[in-house]
Amino acid sequence: MQIRNHLRLLVLLALLAPGLATQAAAQPDKIAQLQPVRQTPVRVVTTVNFITDLVQQVGGDRVRVEGLMGAGVDPHLYKASAGDVRRLQQADLVFYAGLHLEGKMVELLERLPKAIAVTDAIPRERLIRPAGGFQGQYTYDPHVWFDVTLWQLTINQVRDALSRVDPAGANRYRANAEAYRKRLEQLDAFIRQQIAQVPPQQRVLITAHDAFNYLGRRYGLEVRGLQGISTVSEAGTRDVQALADFIVERRIRAIFVESSVPRRAIEAVVAAVRARGWRVTIGGELFSDAAGSPGTPEGTYVGMMEHNIRTIVNGLLGREP
Repeated sequence: MQIRNHLRLLVLLALLAPGLATQAAAQPDKIAQLQPVRQTPVRVVTTVNFITDLVQQVGGDRVRVEGLMGAGVDPHLYKASAGDVRRLQQADLVFYAGLHLEGKMVELLERLPKAIAVTDAIPRERLIRPAGGFQGQYTYDPHVWFDVTLWQLTINQVRDALSRVDPAGANRYRANAEAYRKRLEQLDAFIRQQIAQVPPQQRVLITAHDAFNYLGRRYGLEVRGLQGISTVSEAGTRDVQALADFIVERRIRAIFVESSVPRRAIEAVVAAVRARGWRVTIGGELFSDAAGSPGTPEGTYVGMMEHNIRTIVNGLLGREP
């Protein structure tokens, strides 16, 4: 069965090949080369679900958005199915994160002319390079959405691409984009106000993997992850013991699990800390590489961020959720 599915995927990739660029085009050129669609709503496919939300916010009722990755799905490990390739082929426009977040889909997405990486709107000098140099395929840390001021920059990427394929909707996209930009300005202010409640010496955020460096840089948190910026590599015993030593030394009250990462590694850290005579609690679950379920507040980017910040602040202050 696996061999049959693999062969189907290869056939579909071959069908896509005539429309694929020999080399991945520069992203501004890809937008300029997009062709207008004949009818609306514009059929859009996205990868991670907070990009789905971004496109819905800008596109409104002029787009029909289908996300490939739902709540709790880890984009670092996600493999495109034959059905996914068909959806990409049939879409008028595709949006993905870029910066190798969608690790196993990168080659396909970069070569697809109608696929736009939203992070190409962010100047490279504002990106974080992984500590100690490159980590596998990662030249830059891809978790840019945790700095709201960086995520705001992706709005124009979506606006411009939608306006290119649907010129009649350009004014609507422009108005929606501006309204959403103002909403994210409010979100940025909310996060700064919330973090200010935590004494500086207690602003230490420890999670399952190293996804929150942009949050730390923007909002003044010291960030530690048990795993690296990707979840492909697993934490070992030495990683667990070293993190436990750090928690005991700093007298940290709470660490956090993530919705898209198994919690067993964090639970191992809690046990190792307990063995050293200190008590650390799991302060709650954070959304890292995926937002929450559709129809819930956490299923949107804004709701996901608000949930995360309230959970972090309550945990670090020892409050009940």
